Amino acid sequence: MEALLNSQSEVTEAALAAIAHMPTASLPMLMDDAFTQRLTDADFMRVAVLLAQKSHDEGGCPIGAVIVDNAMRRILGKGHNTLVQENHPYNHGETSAIRDAGRRDFSQATLFTSLSPCEVCATLLHMRGFSRVVVGDVTNASGTELLLRDKGIQVDILEDSRGIELYARFRAERPELDLEDWKGVSATREP
Repeated sequence: MEALLNSQSEVTEAALAAIAHMPTASLPMLMDDAFTQRLTDADFMRVAVLLAQKSHDEGGCPIGAVIVDNAMRRILGKGHNTLVQENHPYNHGETSAIRDAGRRDFSQATLFTSLSPCEVCATLLHMRGFSRVVVGDVTNASGTELLLRDKGIQVDILEDSRGIELYARFRAERPELDLEDWKGVSATREP
C-alpha cells in the first residue's frame, strides 16, 4: 500500500494534525520517507503543539512531545501529558513520547517538546542519552535548558507562538493544575 503523504504532497496543517493523531506504529502508512525527510524542525514542533492541544482538549495539561531519528527524520515516538487523563503524576509529554518510542538507543535522536521540560523529564532525557532537545516554549516555563546543556545535550529554542498562547491560557484558566503538574498535589494545598 502506498503512503498517502509522499514527495509530491504539501506539508499542511491538516497533514501535521494527521501525524499528531495517528498512532506512531501506523505512520509509515500515512507518510513515506520522502515526505518525512522534508519535515522541518518547525513542522515537528507544530506536531508537538498539536499533541499539547490534544491533551488540553482532553482536560489535561497542554504539553506534547515528538522524538525524531536524526538521520532519517522518522518519528520514533510521540505523546502528550496525561496527568489528568490517566491519573498518573509523571505522564508528562516527554515521558509519554519516550514510552511510545520504547526501548531503543536515543543517542541519535532529537526530542521536540512544546514546553521547557521539568527537572524530572530533563534528567530522564539525559539518562536515556538524547543528543538534542528542541524546546517550543521558554516564555511560560524555563530553567532546565542549562541543566541539559551541562549534561552534554544540544538544546535549541524554537518557540511556537500557538503553543505559547495555549499554555498561557491554560495557566490562567487552571493555575492549580499547572502547579500540580510541576510540583505535585501537595503544592496545591493552601498553607
